[in-house]
Amino acid sequence: MVIQKAAYVISSPDQASCPKPDRPEYAFIGRSNVGKSSLINMITGQKQLAKTSATPGKTQLINHFDILSRKKENAPMQSWYLVDLPGYGFAKVSAGQRKKWEKMIEGYIRQRENLVNLFVLVDARHTPQPLDLAFVNKMGEWQVPFGIVFTKADKETQKTVAQNVRLFSEALLKQWEELPPMWVTSAEKRLGRDSLLDFITEMNVAYSERQKNS
Repeated sequence: MVIQKAAYVISSPDQASCPKPDRPEYAFIGRSNVGKSSLINMITGQKQLAKTSATPGKTQLINHFDILSRKKENAPMQSWYLVDLPGYGFAKVSAGQRKKWEKMIEGYIRQRENLVNLFVLVDARHTPQPLDLAFVNKMGEWQVPFGIVFTKADKETQKTVAQNVRLFSEALLKQWEELPPMWVTSAEKRLGRDSLLDFITEMNVAYSERQKNS
């Protein structure tokens, strides 16, 4: 995929305030310190598109970015939304604010009709964390299409990363019959970028076909 344009559109406090659902949409979510903004910037090729911060919980709204891309040079243009969702986990906020975030995230994930795929980010440096496993299992209960993106693969040895991915997969298979799509990434080394964008390209094509046939 060749990204032609990536631009911020709007930050919304709830699903009802999001832009008109007139194109395929891909959302990114993960623990508050998982490197989500860095991954989004790496994917789009823009260093400052999503705001990075050393303080967990920086993202507090549903942030939409307008993306124009082509499968390859001179191919038809594809228009889609990339969405940066608030993280889940240990962000230092009040219990009331946390519940408000959880309600906002659930409303978006379960009601956004043009959401093609939710990318759940997991830190590749760590063994499976209960919070991540619980969130992934919840996506299964809600029947939300999703994939798992392991981040920060450059921060550990390949052996450790591979072991953590295997352990996470084994933990999921205790409840799942088959695994969701998975990617191992590094924002610094641009690892996994092409395969993620290829996946989105194919999903865009499938979305377009469904719209034509509906």
